[in-house]
Amino acid sequence: MSRPAVRTEALSRDAPLPTAGRAYSVVVLLRGYSGPAGLGDAVRADGSVTLVLPRAWAPASRGPRSLPADGGAQKALEEAARGPILVDTGGPWAREALLEALAGQGVRPDDVTLVVGTHGHSDHIGNLGLFPEAALLVSHDFCLPGGLYLSHGLCEEQPLVLGARLQVWATPGHGGQRDVSVVVEGTSLGTVVVAGDVFERQGDEDSWQSLSEDTVAQQRSRMRILGIADVIVPGHGAPFLVIREGEKRSGNNKES
Repeated sequence: MSRPAVRTEALSRDAPLPTAGRAYSVVVLLRGYSGPAGLGDAVRADGSVTLVLPRAWAPASRGPRSLPADGGAQKALEEAARGPILVDTGGPWAREALLEALAGQGVRPDDVTLVVGTHGHSDHIGNLGLFPEAALLVSHDFCLPGGLYLSHGLCEEQPLVLGARLQVWATPGHGGQRDVSVVVEGTSLGTVVVAGDVFERQGDEDSWQSLSEDTVAQQRSRMRILGIADVIVPGHGAPFLVIREGEKRSGNNKES
């Protein structure tokens, strides 16, 4: 069976992120960018930073916590996903902007229980040091605070399930074979995919290849994401809608 035709659209002003859901809300804290720096071929860039906030979490739930290691990576990931989750951290030059954006959502750095780094480039994981008490899933490396690394089975055929509506997918290509994306289902806008640099921005069809370490793998990752996403948060641009021919957006698993 052939795939339905897909197109993308900018999010309208009346449907911005943040978007709420029954299980998780998604907030783009800092919008990524990239462009000429005016110095020869130099580029000025920073990655998008996104907060995935469990509906059950509130500042009142703060307190001492420990993430279990004896149950392996799966149990630790599920426990870490009960608190605020940060997807990418931007570069170190955006430290103050990130702290201010978190505070605007009522989140302190020590509230964050899990940081997901979509890939290992400096404009996406440059502020990991702000979150020493969080579990870290950077590309495919998962560790608990203190540097305790746990193995897991993440691959393209097997996502990491963090909750009933929250997964981490292996989406190789841009940075090599170990890139990941975060999939949040059931929001008011449908399924939101925080894709790192699998998508640089809306309308990047003619440019992403030059930045890719594996164009075949990245094209495969892009098609997988386009097949399920209603909204994509790209690495260096504004979130955008995905429209699949013949599908009614009102039926796209929104807050169901």
